[in-house]
Amino acid sequence: MDTPPLTTRPRALTVSELNHQVRHLLETSFMQAWIEGELSSLSRPSSGHWYFTLKDSRCQVRCAMFRGFNQRLRQIPLEGDQVRLRGKVSLYENRGDFQIIVEHMEPAGQGSLQQAFEALKAKLSQEGLFDADRKRPIPFPPRHIGVVTSPTGAAIHDILTVLARRCPAIPVTLYPTAVQGQAATDDIVAALNAAQAHNQADVLIVGRGGGSLEDLWCFNEERVARALANCRIPTVSAVGHEVDVTIADFVADLRAPTPSAAAEKVSPDQQQWLMRLDEHQQRLQHAARRTIQRQRQQLAHLAARLRDPRRELQDKAQRLDELELRFQSAIRQRAERDQIRLQNLGQRLKGRSPLQQVSQKHRDVDQLNQRLRQAFGQRLDHARDRLGHLGQTLHVVSPLATLGRGYAIVQDPQERIVRNPGDLSPGDQIRARLAQGSVSAVVTATHAPEASE
Repeated sequence: MDTPPLTTRPRALTVSELNHQVRHLLETSFMQAWIEGELSSLSRPSSGHWYFTLKDSRCQVRCAMFRGFNQRLRQIPLEGDQVRLRGKVSLYENRGDFQIIVEHMEPAGQGSLQQAFEALKAKLSQEGLFDADRKRPIPFPPRHIGVVTSPTGAAIHDILTVLARRCPAIPVTLYPTAVQGQAATDDIVAALNAAQAHNQADVLIVGRGGGSLEDLWCFNEERVARALANCRIPTVSAVGHEVDVTIADFVADLRAPTPSAAAEKVSPDQQQWLMRLDEHQQRLQHAARRTIQRQRQQLAHLAARLRDPRRELQDKAQRLDELELRFQSAIRQRAERDQIRLQNLGQRLKGRSPLQQVSQKHRDVDQLNQRLRQAFGQRLDHARDRLGHLGQTLHVVSPLATLGRGYAIVQDPQERIVRNPGDLSPGDQIRARLAQGSVSAVVTATHAPEASE
């Protein structure tokens, strides 16, 4: 009989292996998701965990909400409630059930906390606290990093781990605060004030790890938002996971999706710096080698051109002798030219003797004096004749000439000239000035001028 050929069959997975791989695939593919639907089949065993079904008009999905998460809810949901869930997509391996591991639940639509969030967001946005022009740049690299978070939470561990890996040389100061509960708001504001009073950090990371809306609510408080806005130190908000958004994210100068991401944003990567330093060192060494080689070539070229100093001195001495001879020759030629010029000037000076010019100037002065005396005499005679003529003319129009013809000038006691009889009254004293002297009289009567006059 012929033996059938051997065939290689693929290895079969066990059910446990299959469910485990499917669960891993689901949990890595869907980090977190928000789902909305109707709550039904709610079961609350003594363990404190909740198991229920979330459905819509066509489909349903199994859900589990463990005690650590459902205790944060303010009220227990009821059958038929429309709710919004945030959770991780997973698989219950024992039964192969597809399910959602719920971390947060709230009523469908906007719950009370969500409404308060939206109201404060709108208020602060209208005031300009979210404006991009008020955001300050984050110093890079920072000299000192401050962290405002819980000293026992995962956030500080993640931040310190990232900073130790990227740049351990940067000092870090923790300003401890509660990040959950009623006291968290006051603690966060106090920690921000302490960081400013400390005045060492030039950037602050403010945040915590993930949680429900209730857990993160202290970062949605108005006091925390205003403290961040008024903080003199640039701030980085690092609250929750990537899907979590708080008021602090809008007010801070920079938002990071997680505390680890915040540490990466504010710190330089020392490995990259070391690589760049090595690169610059290699470039510097290469440039130094090229410079040394170039200097060596230049030195060799200069050495080839270098002459014997004694030969250079001989050339300079010969050049000096040559210049000395040329200088002596130039001096002799210049002296001969100056001698000839001096002789020419002497001959010209003799032809222009100063004594002759002085005698001529004396004669000119005598002639000018005679002409001046004649012109002055003529001018004086002319002025004397004109003065006599003007005197005669003035005498003709003078009041004294009028008095000489028999007229008189009448004055009242105040020595004012009387021109009108109406200016006087009988009994007034008057004085009449004549050509020779004056007389005083008393008015006995006044007569108005007649119409014919």
